[in-house]
Amino acid sequence: MKIICEKQELMKSLNIVQKAVPSRTTMTILECILVDARSDEIRFTANDMELGIETSVAGTIEERGMVALDAKIFSDIVRKLPDSLVTISSDDHLATVIKCEKAIFQIMGKDGDDFSMLPAVEKDNEVVISQFSLREMIRQTLFSISANDTNPIMAGELMEINEDKMRLISLDGHRISIRKVTLNDSYGSEKVIIPGKTLSEISKILSGEAEDLTFIYIQKNLILFEFDKTRVVSRLIDGNYFRVDQMISGDYETKVTISRRELMDSIDRAMLMVRESDRKPIILGIMDDIMEIRINSEIGSLDETIPIEKEGKDLNIGFNPKYVLDALRVIDDENIDIYYMNSKAPCIIRDSQSSYVYLILPVNFIN
Repeated sequence: MKIICEKQELMKSLNIVQKAVPSRTTMTILECILVDARSDEIRFTANDMELGIETSVAGTIEERGMVALDAKIFSDIVRKLPDSLVTISSDDHLATVIKCEKAIFQIMGKDGDDFSMLPAVEKDNEVVISQFSLREMIRQTLFSISANDTNPIMAGELMEINEDKMRLISLDGHRISIRKVTLNDSYGSEKVIIPGKTLSEISKILSGEAEDLTFIYIQKNLILFEFDKTRVVSRLIDGNYFRVDQMISGDYETKVTISRRELMDSIDRAMLMVRESDRKPIILGIMDDIMEIRINSEIGSLDETIPIEKEGKDLNIGFNPKYVLDALRVIDDENIDIYYMNSKAPCIIRDSQSSYVYLILPVNFIN
């Protein structure tokens, strides 16, 4: 095999596929990136058996072939090369030479036939969404998946497709995040649970441009995302997701309309009074035309008021400040509506179309 690529294009492709290289594995072949130049394009592939990524790079194929190269060594070498043309060649014994200007590296490769190729996914039913919309949906929900792997369903997100609507839903036992978009076309009905790691890595690769498209294909326990020159195949999480809609009530006794930025900045200031190990709640005191933000800890205290528009009853309610901040940071609206039932029930932040919904459980506090 012998290929020639621009260093920057080569590095860009390696950065993409490296996201599927396992950090620890007993199968050393999976620590490699497969360089496949057997057809008319140069493809790089990495696969940790749960998530697989394949991308193609622009370049010239002088001799067709295939070799698997240690991902870390390969990437480190390319990263240090000058910004010039890079030639990669391997012989019948898998001895590989990486050459750029005056730098010549020699490393041993592995047999590409031993590499685990990405599973094939049928492209019967295609769902199309803009890269911008998909990346935003992930950004606005990913933060509330569970970091605890005792319940694998909580470590993933529900992707729900119903005609021309798509929803991403995540929860961790303390909060729920829902983001809904309208698609350009109408599709059938699908519900799948996608690992959080898969969505996290996809969001880092997507261009985020509104005119660039992502094509999604679902097959039993697999999902395929195709965009630009990249394919991402992931195993799905088996099981039934929680009945989230039943957890979110439309009833409320207090509704507050408030500046998102003012509330976010105030809570951010309040968190200066909380150590990381502390679990001090932030207390929201809701009165006729103000919300009082209070926190009291061993470090000190903060008391601040923000103007609001209120419907319904006065209320005092406590929250973990981080959970509230996480939701506020991913909402783009200037003003937000927050709905409360009582001091023991969760609050719900949503817009009038429910294009986003954030449910946050309160915490007990002592006045």
